[in-house]
Amino acid sequence: MTIRAVFWDMGGVLLRTQDQSGREQWRRRLQLPAGELERRVFEGETARRATVGLADEAQIWGDLARSFGLNESERDQLAADFFAGDRIDQELVAFIRSLRPRLKTGVISNAWPGIRHYLEQVWRVADAFDTLVISAEVGLAKPDPAIYKLALDRLQVDASQSIFVDDFEVNVLGAREVGMQAIHFRTAEQARADLERLLQSMDLGTTEG
Repeated sequence: MTIRAVFWDMGGVLLRTQDQSGREQWRRRLQLPAGELERRVFEGETARRATVGLADEAQIWGDLARSFGLNESERDQLAADFFAGDRIDQELVAFIRSLRPRLKTGVISNAWPGIRHYLEQVWRVADAFDTLVISAEVGLAKPDPAIYKLALDRLQVDASQSIFVDDFEVNVLGAREVGMQAIHFRTAEQARADLERLLQSMDLGTTEG
């Protein structure tokens, strides 16, 4: 089997929360149990709609502010503090760059509208990938088989010729169900090692043709 493409999740893989202090301060202020603030942010109804492009980030924070009884200034501070500890793993991005042009690379991300701006203009990592498949832009979210198939179509590779890396097991299983190889991300070091072992076990080809 020849591997021609490697796809990566973004949040929790390329972009990870290195400093939890901002979130923890708000969790205590709002008197929420551990993990509840993240659940409210990412799993609320407005956030779910935003993930497939049916709402925007301003609506998410507006709804949260109302539910928490926050004013406009507090709403903006919560949004800023919530993501203040997030960092792009530049070493992992450099590793991904090193895979090219031998392999094609792509992102398959469940993300809100506007994330492309950060990938292209703020973090400046978009050029490490041949395609960015962002759920809010395509109206599909993992683990829907259609989003994996769309990514494969964009790079013109078969599922059996690709590998997907994600930190959520349900998304890993979703990729496997469409025929992709998949790696469950736990740490950058583990994921790189697993990927390199998988690539070494297969006969690598080129991405030409």
